[in-house]
Amino acid sequence: MKIRFGYVANALGLWDASPSKALTFTRYAALPKNERMEKLKYVTAINLQNTKRILFYNIAHEIKLYRFSSSIVPLATHPEVMWDFITPFKSEWEEIGQLIQKHQIRPSFHPNQFTLFSSSKEELTQNSLKDMEYHFKMLKAMNALENGVINIHIGGAYGDKVSTLEKFHENIKKIPCDIKEQMTLENDDKTYDVLETLKTCEKVNIPMVLDYHHYMANKGEVNLSSYLSRIFHTWNQSNMVPKVHISSPKSDQEFRSHAEFVSIDFILPFLKMAKELNLDFDIMVEAKQKNLAMHKLIEDIASIRGVKRKESSIIEW
Repeated sequence: MKIRFGYVANALGLWDASPSKALTFTRYAALPKNERMEKLKYVTAINLQNTKRILFYNIAHEIKLYRFSSSIVPLATHPEVMWDFITPFKSEWEEIGQLIQKHQIRPSFHPNQFTLFSSSKEELTQNSLKDMEYHFKMLKAMNALENGVINIHIGGAYGDKVSTLEKFHENIKKIPCDIKEQMTLENDDKTYDVLETLKTCEKVNIPMVLDYHHYMANKGEVNLSSYLSRIFHTWNQSNMVPKVHISSPKSDQEFRSHAEFVSIDFILPFLKMAKELNLDFDIMVEAKQKNLAMHKLIEDIASIRGVKRKESSIIEW
């Protein structure tokens, strides 16, 4: 069983390297009209440059998974802006794509919690379609559609899971086929548990990203070991190995919040469960300390008897 590790957005330790520098609409609207586009391009250029800096860090540390920031492009989906963020930066997007292809880095995006398809409000669905299109355009500009994914949650229950899931299945038909092909669904920590998410994924033929921390916060009546094989097999249609999100609770009182680092004791039961399947998979670390938490977790796992560290960010068990 081979496990590759990655982290989310920011590489801590790199100076002033945020790929998510912002430009609010209020600030944008306050600018003279002839300066607005220049400011949009300025902030986007910084975010793209910092993204490249982070990728070079990943390459140096042999990190094969990376979740790109969803905030690389400011105001990309704002109804009063909606600007072309691809053409002016065509070479930058292509350079990023060349880096991830040459070094076999698996890219992903995770839009915010408002990108969902379970609402009965058409406005929310349309906004979600715009956000999915935005993320798709970035993957396409990087030539990363072959192994890039856009991961979302099902959404709220709105007091009735049965009718809400019906609405979800109705709404995702509005997603263009090429965008839907990049989608994954993840179980959440409050509403849709592992089994509900798995059944939805199987019904619509979308891979499922297992979030172990969310499972522990929202188990329902589910014994994960009974469904892990089915979850991993939702990836069979793609050319990618399954992906799992890993984090641990901040405290017993704030169980759903992510801790700074990942507790090996918290995730060890899952790792042993996965070892029984003996299938390769990838781990995205979602701890607050980002890449630093990822490095520490790899060291902790590598200290387990029988585990071999194959590369800086790959272990074999």
